Amino acid sequence: MKIEFAPLNIPLARRLQTAAVLQWVLTFLLLAQVCTGIFVILIIRNYWFLYIPYLTWLYFDRRTPEQGGRRSNWVRNWTVWRYFKDYFPIHVLKTWDLNPSHNYIFGFHPHGVLVAGAFGNFCTNYSDFKELFPGCTAYVHLLPFWFWCPFFREYVLSFGAVSVSKRSVSHVLSKEGGGNISVIILGGAKESLDAHPGKFTLFIRQRKGFVKLALTHGASLVPVFSFGENELFKQVSNPEGSWLRTVQEKLQKIMGFALPLFHARGIFQYSFGIVPYRKPIHTVGVQRCSDSPSCSFHTRLLDPTSSATSTRVFISVYVILSNTVVLLSVNGLLIKSL
Repeated sequence: MKIEFAPLNIPLARRLQTAAVLQWVLTFLLLAQVCTGIFVILIIRNYWFLYIPYLTWLYFDRRTPEQGGRRSNWVRNWTVWRYFKDYFPIHVLKTWDLNPSHNYIFGFHPHGVLVAGAFGNFCTNYSDFKELFPGCTAYVHLLPFWFWCPFFREYVLSFGAVSVSKRSVSHVLSKEGGGNISVIILGGAKESLDAHPGKFTLFIRQRKGFVKLALTHGASLVPVFSFGENELFKQVSNPEGSWLRTVQEKLQKIMGFALPLFHARGIFQYSFGIVPYRKPIHTVGVQRCSDSPSCSFHTRLLDPTSSATSTRVFISVYVILSNTVVLLSVNGLLIKSL
């Protein structure tokens, strides 16, 4: 394999962008394990004056991920996240104003390998989200598993992330005053196994719980699509029925999260590594189907023959929930709903 090395005269800003993204990938892949390992060492070494207070804190703080979390603007304002955003770069685009007196559910598509678009736009203060949607606060919902990892949970909470449990989503949507947005990556871990460049495979047919929650709390559904998310990494071929896919799906059922075998570029060369490719990410929110309550949206959602079938890709994504398999070509990309 021929290795394509990066030029030596690359500007410092681009080097810092690469470093910022590399630390983010390593944090995503390793920090939880490192934090858990440190905690185990504290127990083995019997540093009780450290782990006993922390376990006490963990017990009393265990409900925080389901009660709006504990975001830290200090962490969200770290300069490293500006370099992270500029690396791809990441953009959020608005097609409709949101009323800050209402609460919303953002159905985020697709998951991709590491969900860079959702992190860059909703977990840092360097996106244009606040300027485009003044008075709105986004809460990215993650698997509850991550909030049981000692030390790591504090880091995740500082970005404004919360649990994806029913209780957690209900808490966000029931907050008074409005302007609260639950960002749910609907395809989940399973969708990451199909995050291949050039196509989108969306697992949304069985994801109807978020619609029920929207109906219960009177929240509006806003489909959000992140173009470029699947272009950041390549995956080892894992078609349905292959031995690799079988192993990945079994591990997912056991652990609750998927293990895609991905690769991209390196730090000083472009041929292999775990640093994502420099591909622009455009996260787009679409106008709601109508200004009527979400129950009307739900009726249209379950009836693909209704007038809600719009030319907009995001509306179409939700309309095809009632079909078994639908293939849709949008801007040259293949979208598959399962």
